[in-house]
Amino acid sequence: MKTRFVLIQTSHAGNVGAVARAMKTMGFDDLVLVAPRWANVLRREETIQRSSGALDVLAKARIVDTLDEALDGMHHLCATAMTPRDFGPPTSTPRVYFESLLKSERFIQPGKAQASYLSLGGSDDSPLSAPCEATAQPHHANGEPGVAFLFGSERFGMRNEDVYRCHVALSIPTAPNFGSLNLAAAVQVIAYEWRQALGGFAVQEATAPRVLADAVQVQGMLEHWQRALEAVGFLDPAAPKKLMPRLQQMFHRAQLGAEEIHILRGVAKAMLETAGPKR
Repeated sequence: MKTRFVLIQTSHAGNVGAVARAMKTMGFDDLVLVAPRWANVLRREETIQRSSGALDVLAKARIVDTLDEALDGMHHLCATAMTPRDFGPPTSTPRVYFESLLKSERFIQPGKAQASYLSLGGSDDSPLSAPCEATAQPHHANGEPGVAFLFGSERFGMRNEDVYRCHVALSIPTAPNFGSLNLAAAVQVIAYEWRQALGGFAVQEATAPRVLADAVQVQGMLEHWQRALEAVGFLDPAAPKKLMPRLQQMFHRAQLGAEEIHILRGVAKAMLETAGPKR
């Protein structure tokens, strides 16, 4: 699913870098800037610093003069209202709309998609802009549907005529008494919800793959523990019964790693040192 994030007349360079970071964490890299305040915004120090390493997204990003240029190849457009007051009553929240969108005929048969329009910020009979060609048919040779998420300027949002050409206006639910949301934060929320709708990512391991201890390491630890248990009087060597076999079974079920073997040996060593002359 081709996904593009479009920033219209962005005024703060740091936000561009933060948006690149937000996109990269969700696996997206198609960023287009429409008439940003700074012509060299992709190379500004603040942009690079706020990207936190998402330099590949910045390197691939494009700057264009008009929204039409930014939407080339896109056939479904989503205006993103960071707060309901931006565009009036929102059409939908991201999660609800994304779930319905992926089941729609527009994405099952993208070549047959018909543009639909929303009258936001005005009355129902407000004149609508003429549809751009990109909203009616995908331009990709392989027919891959393209979705563009549009974000307006931090200072004054999106123009009504740009909102009108979109298929939907999405609103991120916020506290009624404080709906201020940073541009990059809004992009992060939308990118997350869209990635989840597309199937999400598998949960990643927090550390390197765990390596299990081998049989020799486990047996060495068990012998160490046997000496320690005898030293503290917990195990009677004359009548050991089934304590050690049961401990052996327990540790095998636990599938110990090398670090855990090290910890258990440390415990046994401390027990032996505490027992002192009793050994």
